[in-house]
Amino acid sequence: MNFSLPGADGLRLAAERDGDGTPVLLLHGGGQTRHAWGQTATRLAAAGWQAIAIDQRGHGDSDWAPPDQDYRLEWYGEDLAAAVRSLNEPVVLVGASLGGLAALMVAGELAPECVEALVLVDIAVRPEPHGVDRVLAFMEAHGQGFTSLEEAAAAVAAYLPHRPRPARSEGLARNLRRRADGRWYWHWDPRFLHAARTQPPEAWEPRMRAAARRLCQPTLLVRGGLSDVLSEAGARDFLTLVPHARYASVSDAAHMVVGDRNDRFTAAVLEFLASSALPAQASPVTQRSLQR
Repeated sequence: MNFSLPGADGLRLAAERDGDGTPVLLLHGGGQTRHAWGQTATRLAAAGWQAIAIDQRGHGDSDWAPPDQDYRLEWYGEDLAAAVRSLNEPVVLVGASLGGLAALMVAGELAPECVEALVLVDIAVRPEPHGVDRVLAFMEAHGQGFTSLEEAAAAVAAYLPHRPRPARSEGLARNLRRRADGRWYWHWDPRFLHAARTQPPEAWEPRMRAAARRLCQPTLLVRGGLSDVLSEAGARDFLTLVPHARYASVSDAAHMVVGDRNDRFTAAVLEFLASSALPAQASPVTQRSLQR
């Protein structure tokens, strides 16, 4: 079911709900949309959770940042904090890359009382600059759009050579929009790239590191074994900051773990939730007592 959640200062976030029970908010990476989670939402719902996949500001069907705001990382955290508070019950946060940074900010700083558990997907407090640069370079390379979905699919295949190319390219239509000129463009605000380039990881690392040290919720870090964004050293650094965190490495996945090996990723999340004393249908009062 499609609906919307409030972001910071009234900004509207498009969302999609599947299932009932404790909300599990799924937060995509930069340049993606809520459709990036594959079968994860369906499997969470089948296990008794309420999966809520969200388009972050400037992405998918959510509002773009107004003139007096932008796409600095802190706005993503404020958006998520507002969305979480609007649900009026504890939630689980599952965030990939950009979504993981927003989730870490909320769980460790902005609204920790609202978060029962946290899953970070191939992101921590110290990403590799060359990996981040490769992601941004891919996003910048296609500012003029594509003549067809097939051309877009070819670009994605070149960017992800380790992943088998889908037999059909129609699925990309959920992440692209066709404009009046007949060309297909990625479905995000181009201003997002400017903010990403002017706010490098070293600018926000101290805040993320402080948030990580304050985490008290059950926490899982999932890394793609082939990732060039989160190194093994970066993962170990996070585990030093958060000694109670669990760690899962998906050996044959790169930075986009969810898309590369959705089956293994989802299994790791479900196992983590089941073993963290967070029953899908528990009441908020019961969940808080279990966590604390």
